[in-house]
Amino acid sequence: MTGAMDAIPLVDLKAQYRAIGPEIEAAIARVLERQSFINAAETRAFEEEFAAFCEAPEAIAVSNGTTAIELILNALGVGPGDEVITVSHTFMATVGAILRAGATPVMVDVDPDTWTMSPKQVARALTPRTKALLPVHLYGNPADVPAIAAAAPGIPIVEDAAQAHGARLHGGAVGSGSRAVSYSFYPGKTLGAYGDAGAVTTADPDLALRLRRLRDHGRFGAKYEHATVGTNARMAEIQAAVLRAKLAHLPEWIAARQRLCARYEERLAGAGVRLQRIEEWAEPTWHLYVILHPERDRLAGALRERSISTGVHYPIPVHRQPALAGVEHRVQDGELPVTDELAASCLSLPIYPELGEEGVDRVAEAVHDVLAGAHV
Repeated sequence: MTGAMDAIPLVDLKAQYRAIGPEIEAAIARVLERQSFINAAETRAFEEEFAAFCEAPEAIAVSNGTTAIELILNALGVGPGDEVITVSHTFMATVGAILRAGATPVMVDVDPDTWTMSPKQVARALTPRTKALLPVHLYGNPADVPAIAAAAPGIPIVEDAAQAHGARLHGGAVGSGSRAVSYSFYPGKTLGAYGDAGAVTTADPDLALRLRRLRDHGRFGAKYEHATVGTNARMAEIQAAVLRAKLAHLPEWIAARQRLCARYEERLAGAGVRLQRIEEWAEPTWHLYVILHPERDRLAGALRERSISTGVHYPIPVHRQPALAGVEHRVQDGELPVTDELAASCLSLPIYPELGEEGVDRVAEAVHDVLAGAHV
């Protein structure tokens, strides 16, 4: 922050670049010097480094987070006639990947306090067609994967950790209790590329091998030998190089987000907003800091007048999207009341390491003033 009245963006990638610009430029220069742009040294190194960061035996770099989910479902044999249980309070990509795999998404409601997949709802949604479970670690707050697994014994779990790089639960890293985890490195993520990119982590070496083949046209061995029908879902070397440079800073960035969000919680006490509950076994990474208020739109407008940007993640639940009209899907119990409430009242406040305590204090003070009826 450079001044009390500076505009506060929701995300500030320019500030991040100013802090690490020389490292980014050196990383890109390495790729340009080598003139190897696909499945080369940077991709291999990033896979090793990201696997170590995630405490996972295997990491497979892919083209984006949506494709990561699609490849996992494909590798697990999920397809037409199968059902995948997931949530509706998420980005469209989660459910879209299920549909692209040819399976039927079954959307359950989320817990009213943590806003993540409800294990009780999962147990009620199971059918003989259930082939996989797809919980979302929302806003960086991990879903209770062990409880979800207990609610559906023997059903493979695929975790959507697009917003939860580095999150932990029950003493272990995200992914320690599932078949695979999908990650997105969309530029605005906690670990973001300079374009689209994604990854999968897994402890299953056979699954990892299938994923590596699927992302590269099913190739096996020689350049023109194809073991299966795959697709082109490879990560570009330049993106891998950028991600390697950023990954070195990720632990400190996560720690900064955790400190700032703790300050948000302290400063927003008594403001009349609801916050996402963090269970004692969860260590979130705070990709987003989200509050709930029934006058969300009025609050957002008033903050905008004070040069504070906000966002809404997500205003239209997936089960209410026009894209699902006429598409086979199932909504557990026909209605998802908690999901609908979240969509109508959620507001994302600015959060990024460079925001600083001064920025948090300014945003929190503005929220207090607006909701107390102060003049803008």
